[in-house]
Amino acid sequence: MAHHQSAKKRIRQDAKKRLANRYNKKSTRTAISKLKEMEEKEEAVKYLPKVQSMIDKLAKNRTWHPNKASNIKGKLARFVNQIS
Repeated sequence: MAHHQSAKKRIRQDAKKRLANRYNKKSTRTAISKLKEMEEKEEAVKYLPKVQSMIDKLAKNRTWHPNKASNIKGKLARFVNQIS
């Protein structure tokens, strides 16, 4: 267990960050699956920028690797374009 004040503070900060990261990752995954279930192109085109923004935020904070974020964004854009 941590004995120094700074180490205890780091543990508290890490716990808060972990919860925030889990929330952001889960909500992004939910948004992605919601987008994949859409069948109307207009609706999907409106929703795509919101999902891409969420993905960009995860990549910016290094919660997801930037290449993973880029791959997912490309696949989602291709998916939306293929909807007829």
